[in-house]
Amino acid sequence: MADIMTPALGESVSEATVARWTKKAGDAVRKDEILVELETDKVSLEVAAPADGVLAEISAEEGATVEPGALLGKIAEGAAGTAPKAAAPKAEPAKPAPAPAPAQAPAAKAEPVLAPSAQRIAAENKLDPAAIAGTGKDGRVTKGDALAALEARASAPAAASTPTAPRAIHEREERVKMTRLRQTIARRLKEAQNNAAMLTTFNEVDMSAVMALRNQYKDSFEKKHGVKLGFMSFFVKAVVHALKQVPDVNAEIDGTDVIYKNHYDISVAVGTEKGLVTPVVRDADAMSLADIEKEIGALGKKARDGQLSMDDLQGGTFTISNGGIYGSLMSTPILNPPQSGILGMHKIQERPMVVNGQIVVRPMMYLALSYDHRIVDGKGAVTFLVHVKDAIEDPQRLLLDI
Repeated sequence: MADIMTPALGESVSEATVARWTKKAGDAVRKDEILVELETDKVSLEVAAPADGVLAEISAEEGATVEPGALLGKIAEGAAGTAPKAAAPKAEPAKPAPAPAPAQAPAAKAEPVLAPSAQRIAAENKLDPAAIAGTGKDGRVTKGDALAALEARASAPAAASTPTAPRAIHEREERVKMTRLRQTIARRLKEAQNNAAMLTTFNEVDMSAVMALRNQYKDSFEKKHGVKLGFMSFFVKAVVHALKQVPDVNAEIDGTDVIYKNHYDISVAVGTEKGLVTPVVRDADAMSLADIEKEIGALGKKARDGQLSMDDLQGGTFTISNGGIYGSLMSTPILNPPQSGILGMHKIQERPMVVNGQIVVRPMMYLALSYDHRIVDGKGAVTFLVHVKDAIEDPQRLLLDI
C-alpha cells in the first residue's frame, strides 16, 4: 500500500480542507496523476498519486479538515496494471465491446486534463469539459479556462433566458458554506479593524504625464520586453520611492517593538473567483518597469489559475490595491496585517481642474492611503501620499531619485 499524505502547507498554515477528490475508491490511478485538491487559508494545493495502482481507501472525505502529514487515502500498488492484463486475454468476443471504449476514451481522458478547480466549476455549472479550450501545459484546462467558458455561456442570451422562469420560483435563496479562503479573508479583515488604529488619508493625482509617457513608448516597450506597459509598474516604483522617504509606512508592530523593513516587497491585490489574494513582488526596488510588469502578469495568472504557492503570498511589506479596474471612484482600503500601510488606486476620470488660473480637463485619479496610526503619524502618512503623487505627476523624478 502507498499512503497519500497531506503535504507541508507552508509557514503559519496549520490545516487545510479537502475540497475535491478527482477519483473514487476502486478507481485505477497513475503515478503523478492529481487525486485530490486541498484548500488552505491562502491557496489551493493539488496532491498527486505517489504510485500506480488502485485507490483502495479514502481516509479524508471532501469537507474534512486535515493537518500536514495526515493520511488522505491509500493506493493498492500495481493493481491498476494487473487488472487490464487479466481481462484482455479472457474474452475475445468481448473485444468489439471495448471497441467503443477508444471512442469514449477522449471523454474519460479529458477528465484528468482538467485541473481539480476547473473540474469543480464544470461540474457545478454543467459545463461540457470537451467544449472548454485548455491553455495550460499540454492543453490542460485551468480554472481560468473554466471561468472563461462559464462567462461565455452566461453572455449568450438564449442560454440565459431558458432557465430563468423555473429558477425564479425555486432559487430565491441559496445557502453556501464559506470557503476556507473567504473565512480567512473575513477574519483577517476584522482583525485589522479591531487591532490597528486604522485611518485613511486621501489625495488626487493628475495622470496626464504617465499616460503621455505610456502612449509614447508602449509599442516599443512591448516590442523590446514582450509585455505591455501598464500603470501599476509606475505606482510600484512610486510607492518604493515614498517608502524610502517615510520608513514608518514600511514597518510593522510586533508586541512592544517596531520592525523596520529595509527591503521593499510589494503585495499587489488580485481578485479571483474565490476571493482577494495578495501575491508579492519581491525586491521591487531593484526591478525595472519591465521586470515589475512581467512579475505582476505572472503572479496574476497564477492567482486566477489557482496556482499560487505559499511563498508567493508571504512576506509583503506594503500593499497596493487597484479598485479602479472595477470602476471604483473612491474607497478606504483595509490594512493587510501585519503591514502598516495600503494604497488604494481608483478609476481614472476626466474632471475640470484649475491649472495656472485656467480651467482645464485632466485625467484624475483619487488615491487613498490607509495606515496604522499606532506607528504612522498623520504627517508621515500625508508626506508619503504626496511623494507618490509627485512621482506619478512627474515620472522623471523616479529616474533621478528625487
